[in-house]
Amino acid sequence: MNGLQQYQRINTQTSITDADPHKLIQLLYNGALERINMAKARMQARDFEGKGKLISKTIEIIGGLRSFLDFEQGGELASRLESLYDYMERTLLDASFKNDVAKLDEVADLLRSVKEGWDGIREEVVNQQRAQVAG
Repeated sequence: MNGLQQYQRINTQTSITDADPHKLIQLLYNGALERINMAKARMQARDFEGKGKLISKTIEIIGGLRSFLDFEQGGELASRLESLYDYMERTLLDASFKNDVAKLDEVADLLRSVKEGWDGIREEVVNQQRAQVAG
C-alpha cells in the first residue's frame, strides 16, 4: 500500500469517526457513486473481475443506506426509499451480469437525485442537533 492509499484510508476512517448520522449517510452516497464510476471504468477496460467487486461493494453500500431507514419516523418516504434501494440493487446486478454501462448510469443518476435531497436538508439537521445539545 502506498502513502497516498494509507492517507486516504486514515482520512476516510477519521471522516467516519467524526461524522454525525446525517454526514455518515452523505459519505455512503459518495462512496456508492465513486464505486459505480470505478466499475464503469473497469467494465469499459474489460476487467470483469474488478467490475464485479466494485458493483458488489456498491450493493453493500446501498444495503447500508437501507439499514438507516426509519420506518416509524419516515413513514411513506422510508417505504419508497426502500423500494428504490431494492430497485437499485437489482439494476446493479443486472448491469454486472450484462456488462451494461447504461444501467450503471441509471443507478448513479438515481443515487445523485436522492443524495441531492439529502444534502439539501443538511442545514436543517445540523440546526436540530445544535438545538438538542443546547436544550
